[in-house]
Amino acid sequence: MPTSFLLLALISLPIGGALLASWLPTYARNAAATLAATVTLACLLCLAMLQGVSAEGVRADIPWLPSIGINLVFRLDGLSWLFALMITGIGALVVLYARYYMSAEDPVPRFYSFLLAFMAAMLGVVMSGNLIQLVIFWEITSLFSFLLIAYWHQSANAREGARMALTTTAAGGLCLLVGMLLLGKMAGSFDLDVVLSAGERIRAHDLYLPALILILIGAFTKSAQFPFHFWLPHAMAAPTPVSAYLHSATLVKAGIFLLILLWPVLSGTDAWYVLVGSAGMATLLIGAFAAIYQHDLKGLLAYSTLSHLGLIMLLLGLNSPLAAVAAIFHTVNHATFKASLFMAAGIIDHETGTRDMRKLSGLIRYMPLTASLAMVAAAAMAGVPLLNGFLSKEMFLAETIAQSSSPQFSYALPALATLASAFSVLYSLRFIHKTFFGPPPVDCPHTPKEPPRWMIFPIAVLVLICLVIGIIPGLTIAPLLNAAVVAVLGDNTPYYSLRIWHGFNPALALSVIALVSGILLYVCFRNRINANPRGAPPFLHRFQARRLFDSLMARLVMLARFMERRFSTRSLQPQLRLLVLVPLIIGLIIVATSGGLSISTNVQAVDPFFALLWLVGGVCAVGAAYQAKYHRFVALILMGGAGIVCCLTFVWLSAPDLAITQLLVEIVTTVLLLLGLRWLPVRREDLRKETRRSKIRRGLDLSVAVIAGLAVAALTFAVMTRPAANSISSFFLERAYSEAGGRNVVNVLLVDFRAFDTLGEITVLGVVALTIFAILRRFRPAQEAMATPRQQRWQNSFDSDHATRDVGQTLREYLMVPRVVIQWLFPIIIVFALYLFLRGHDMPGGGFIAGLAMSIAFILQYMASGTRWTEAHLRVLPVTWIGLGLLIATGAGVGSWLFGYPLLTSYFQYTDIPFLGTVPLATAMLFDLGVFVLVVGATILMLVALAHQSIRKPRVVETDTDTTEEDALPAPEPEAETLQTERPD
Repeated sequence: MPTSFLLLALISLPIGGALLASWLPTYARNAAATLAATVTLACLLCLAMLQGVSAEGVRADIPWLPSIGINLVFRLDGLSWLFALMITGIGALVVLYARYYMSAEDPVPRFYSFLLAFMAAMLGVVMSGNLIQLVIFWEITSLFSFLLIAYWHQSANAREGARMALTTTAAGGLCLLVGMLLLGKMAGSFDLDVVLSAGERIRAHDLYLPALILILIGAFTKSAQFPFHFWLPHAMAAPTPVSAYLHSATLVKAGIFLLILLWPVLSGTDAWYVLVGSAGMATLLIGAFAAIYQHDLKGLLAYSTLSHLGLIMLLLGLNSPLAAVAAIFHTVNHATFKASLFMAAGIIDHETGTRDMRKLSGLIRYMPLTASLAMVAAAAMAGVPLLNGFLSKEMFLAETIAQSSSPQFSYALPALATLASAFSVLYSLRFIHKTFFGPPPVDCPHTPKEPPRWMIFPIAVLVLICLVIGIIPGLTIAPLLNAAVVAVLGDNTPYYSLRIWHGFNPALALSVIALVSGILLYVCFRNRINANPRGAPPFLHRFQARRLFDSLMARLVMLARFMERRFSTRSLQPQLRLLVLVPLIIGLIIVATSGGLSISTNVQAVDPFFALLWLVGGVCAVGAAYQAKYHRFVALILMGGAGIVCCLTFVWLSAPDLAITQLLVEIVTTVLLLLGLRWLPVRREDLRKETRRSKIRRGLDLSVAVIAGLAVAALTFAVMTRPAANSISSFFLERAYSEAGGRNVVNVLLVDFRAFDTLGEITVLGVVALTIFAILRRFRPAQEAMATPRQQRWQNSFDSDHATRDVGQTLREYLMVPRVVIQWLFPIIIVFALYLFLRGHDMPGGGFIAGLAMSIAFILQYMASGTRWTEAHLRVLPVTWIGLGLLIATGAGVGSWLFGYPLLTSYFQYTDIPFLGTVPLATAMLFDLGVFVLVVGATILMLVALAHQSIRKPRVVETDTDTTEEDALPAPEPEAETLQTERPD
């Protein structure tokens, strides 16, 4: 099987699994668990098949935008293979564990969907071969970790922990993006292989220090390093399977992976030594000291995770190849024992109903298997011999001793490392002693018992790994570790040994001191530690980083409110004025500095009829601007007249595609504006009186409008009269048929040459439609704002009428003839829309135009028959249309990757079809179909959002006894120019 196919399968399988899981019924927990398990096992199989070639490095390049050098690149070497193994291997165990941990009332398919999507994002991080692509996956991990942490969104702690994690890691991701841009600039490429081979040039560059600081901020925030460590303990509000996965093998290891990956490029300088080493040491000590005093099992494990992440970070900061080896080794070991400990804590919570160690004791009598496994994992965390944690911690202590000759640290470094190791022994011993030994528990909500055997199975597998690595490391972890080390260090790989016994040496002496000291500290201070009422460490509780975070967020909110008060107004005119003035000023500056516009004087004579046509359009435009203040309905009619003039102009200038588009857009927007016009605020007479200030403002607005209009007209004239040799139109005219198989250059341009732009535009259109619907779905007009039109009264009576009377008899009371005609036109307009769609590649038409035409068919039904009748007889699912259209358009573009072509590459050929003859077919039609479906869905969704206002109950205005003079004013009368649907008597 091709290696590139396996690489793509590693990413595609979790993504596909996440989508399938999201479509499962809410309580299909067995189906969701089976799907997730199948996906993770398939990923493990792909990794196993790639293991033999990962040492040499495997790479898959997928053309995306090759003309500007942007491709999707996935690479797999020894390091990324090892991290992918942790992500998928522990992920498979978490999937099994979650099946028994999650409650039957939880929406488990949603959980597995988020989990698989997060797994795909993490695999994207470790397998990316492009710096920008890595940052994109990096931010996706932040998004899905937010969703996982906030899975129990009904809990305030879960929401707060998720918000804190997302704010911190996403802000760090923005810094990482800038740092990666600088790194790519220094290396001359964003390709990771090129960057990794340019270490000397990067370290000697002037931008090295700012790039290093920005990249470290991104890594520190993701891996919860001081001073960004505060978010990790609060993320423990997530379900335990999430904690076991995110904080052992995935999320917090992303920053570790990034610094290991870039170690050959960024390390070796004093700045790296000071920044990385200091942050690692601070996190190591703070996390270990805080873990000692935690009463919550997951809280203890969270702070111990901080400590071990600091240990790894400190090793990376030592600028030593052997230290880098130890960092990679301890990353693997920490993932195994920490995931098993989190799962054990979850079992204890699941079976006893509490995680408070003050209520837990003597559980070994009730849960002997769980207790035995948890004690072995805790011993590995403490660094007990014959377990994997001992080997990597001994390597850590050996490297601190090797660095002690440095004048910066002297002997302080091994002393602090030994102290942190002693703290690790202390909190591990407290975890074991307080939970499993002592008298039977008395305050547990549930009677302790062993969980189902398949719930224990993942812990048993991880504990077995801890044992076999600790006893026979040369036969288990050594080959995988060596492949990862060689991938990072290359020819600079030092000699190292994973033997259990290295003789009596200083590192062994420090390990023994740490073990003995930890035991003695617990014996001496356990009563004082257990009696701590708040579970907060002494001294450190006064310097809570969360308070700083909350204070910073509060100040940001205050700043936002100040900016809103200072620069925001209820009127849109100031904002519109800025939107027009800013580009106008920038454009004038560019024109002035570039020598002015090149306007040709060789223009054709203007036809008198064409000039008259534009005179009418100008009068309509000026009239619309003038009437906007006094009579909105008239202004809308005049604005439509100006639009019709533009449509006729396109016809005059032989641009039928633009003419049809303009006509259909004019129809749709006019109807939507008419629907929205009714709900605009009522103008009061006192507001219509001109004051000196309002006259000045109107004069200013008139001046801005005239200048901006003249500037745009001059720019348009300059573009339209420039020589043909300077135009890009010839490029598309020459290649539209030969390369895209279409004679309609406008449509070919949209769905082939610039299809990526079109994909972005329809995505924005869908987002805008959803936003409008979300805003208006809760809008309730006040009863006194305007009279209830007859159409609304008729629609409100429809439900009661059709239950007792013939629906046809009820409908005959209102707009009988137009309604019947419009209903007959419905299938005709649909056929016309399909005709426009099918002819679009060679003649005027296309997906966008056809979508607008089909939308008009629905709009007419709403206008003639009303909202209730239309939705009772037509199945209108606009949100589904939007999603389906985006899926079709994206799928049509991604499909080209399967054949080795860039994204959205089209293919065409002539095909003989029975009874039709030879017909040109192009894959771009599939993309155009997605455009068509999305435009229909987006337009109808906006129509529904406005149409539903007429069938909702009016907003009830609460009366207050303490009304002010302004509140006591009589309600304004309905505006005279409001669109009326009631016929005059």
